[in-house]
Amino acid sequence: MYALIEYKGKQYKAEKDALIQVDKIDAEKGATVEIETVLLVSDGDKVTVGTPYVAGAKVTAVVEDTFKDDKVIVYKYKSKKDYHRTIGHRQQYTNIRISAINA
Repeated sequence: MYALIEYKGKQYKAEKDALIQVDKIDAEKGATVEIETVLLVSDGDKVTVGTPYVAGAKVTAVVEDTFKDDKVIVYKYKSKKDYHRTIGHRQQYTNIRISAINA
């Protein structure tokens, strides 16, 4: 059984006990998160597609940890203008583990 969910503007495939990396959530480690924006639920041969969401479907997840991704360097340069600019960015993510899919 799996579900396609929409969370914080992005779509993810959620299966039981799967670890999903989402944008940072302001929740403590071990907190429970309920996601009600379920786009599709597949249970073997039966598939339910929402318009846009499946009514009554819910995915429950547990917050594992929060971490920063690798640094991305953005370098801007314009030739013959003496313009150089270096900017670094580290995106913050949260790992969540799917504990239940209720259709």
